[in-house]
Formats: sequence, structure tokens, C-alpha cells
Amino acid sequence: MTLPRPVARLLGQGVALIGKEAPGSDSGDQANESTRSLGASVPCHRPTHIRPPGQRQPRYPSDTTDPEWALIEPLLPPPACTLASGGRPEAHPRREVVDAIRYLVHNGCVWRALPADFPPWPTVYGWFARWAADGTLDRVHDRLREQVRLGAGRHPSPSAAIIDSQSVRAADTVPRRSRGFDAAKKVNGRKRHIAVDTLGLLLAVVVTAASVQDRDGARPLLWRLRATHRRIRLVWADAAYAGKLVVWAATLGLRAEIVRRRLAHAFQVLPRRWVVERTFAWISRHRRTVRDYERLPDHHQAMVTWAMITVMTRRLARQHHPARTPAPALPRAA
Repeated sequence: MTLPRPVARLLGQGVALIGKEAPGSDSGDQANESTRSLGASVPCHRPTHIRPPGQRQPRYPSDTTDPEWALIEPLLPPPACTLASGGRPEAHPRREVVDAIRYLVHNGCVWRALPADFPPWPTVYGWFARWAADGTLDRVHDRLREQVRLGAGRHPSPSAAIIDSQSVRAADTVPRRSRGFDAAKKVNGRKRHIAVDTLGLLLAVVVTAASVQDRDGARPLLWRLRATHRRIRLVWADAAYAGKLVVWAATLGLRAEIVRRRLAHAFQVLPRRWVVERTFAWISRHRRTVRDYERLPDHHQAMVTWAMITVMTRRLARQHHPARTPAPALPRAA
């Protein structure tokens, strides 16, 4: 059988490429043999702030910059392969995993819709769930908050907090047992109770069904706040927390001060209250937190924490690497 001339030419080129020896292969084999003879091992984890040529290049607004990654990387636990107990080398760089989580939190896509240039979504979700369960996420968040407070001239641990709640609609992926109906806001979903410092930085978050009253949801919030921040003595709240909660907070050593409206049914910026409202606005800039899609309330707490981590790393990166001021414009000739 005679092949057409173009097909025969292509086949001949393919055979020539297969039989051709790669340039420098002998030197590479010799180098590998010398490495094995010396007993050297390739490191399983190479910490770096610059992406090697083999890794993906940043292309999304949610990707970490080099100053941001320099802040996050030292706060993550060391890879298992570097410990005495040993472990397998990690198949994907951690920076790519963090970028994938931040992309999902910022854009609000589903796990299976992560772009192809990120690691596989089961790998990213596994790291997300692991860091949320073992406390790594909270430790990273707390260390970054301390750095932001120190940069603002404050004590690393706050002495006062502001609490509030926000109801968000829940998607069909949220089970019925962890969702409810907020009759005041007409919202069927979940309610997140947060405590922030006077700078608006997150101190504690608790996610409940939207049907839970603010006073009832504030009890586990204040308990967690007192357990993790022993220096706090004063808590500001709105009128929805007045009553028995003030007396119960006193048993924890917290003085709850109610900030009331001066004019009913009128918009006004209330002292201290506007700080926590601004934090809710920061969180809502990330689409994954606008509506609750998580099956587990703890995972929605993790999404809120990741949103605040992004806010703080961006702020710290601007402080250490401020943007260049544009040169003054030259006067135009008359």
C-alpha cells in the first residue's frame, strides 16, 4: 500500500524525532548518577516567594502577590515530608492551593468549576477542610490580625469588641436541620454572628440558623470571644441584645454596653455600631459569602475567615510595599 506523499513525509519526520537523542541527555544522566552516588535527596518542599517557571502564573485578581505570600507562607504548618515522622511530598505547591481557595471565595463558583490551571478541586477542597478542622486557618488569621493591629499602633490583643449578626439566604445545598427563617428580615437561611475589634477586624464568628434570636446566638459568640481573647472587658451591641444577655455577659467578666438609636425609623451613623457594619460590607465583597452554599456551618465560618484573611493581607502588603505616587504633571505651554 502506497501512502500519499504528505503523509509519508510527516511519518518520516516523526520517526526521526523519536530516534533523535535529546541534547544534553548524557550530562543529565551523569549528573543523576553523581547525585545518587553522593546520597543526596531532592527537597520535597522549597519555600520561595517567587513562582518557579513550572508553576502557574498569576492571572486572577484574587491571586496572592509576592508580598502577600511572604506573609502567609511562614504561618502555614511545615510539610509532612520535612518532619521527623515523614510523609509523602506534596504534589501541588501550597501557593496554588491558597490561590484556588481565594479564587473560590472571591468569585463564588462551585468547587467543581475551579479553573483548570489550579490543582484538582478534590485536592483544594481537602486542604480547605483540613486547615479549617485542625485550627490552621484560625492561627493564620489571628497572626495576621496581630500584625495589622501592630501596624496601626495598637496592642496585639484587643480590649474591646463590637458584636452584631447578619442573616443570609441559603442555597438548596444547605440542609434543613441547619437553616431557619428570620421573620424580621424575611430571610430563609443562616445567620452569622460576629465580633470585631475597634478596627473592624474579625475576632470570632458563629453560624446558626436564621431563626435563632440575636440574644441566643450571642451566648456562644461571647463564650468563644472570652475563651480566645482574655484581655477583652467591654462589648458594644445594639438594642437587640438588651436584657438577660447583659446580665449573663457579666458572669463572664464582660461589660455589655447597649448603643441605642436616638431617633426611631431614621438613618443615622451610630457610635461603634458602624464599625461592625463596615466589616459585614468587607465580607460581602466576596461572592461566596453573599449567600450560604455550605453543607456544614463550620465551612461557612471558614469562608468568612478566608475573606478577612484576604482583606488583611492586602492591607499589610500595601503597608510594606506602598504604591508609587504618580509624578506631577508638567504645566502646559500657553
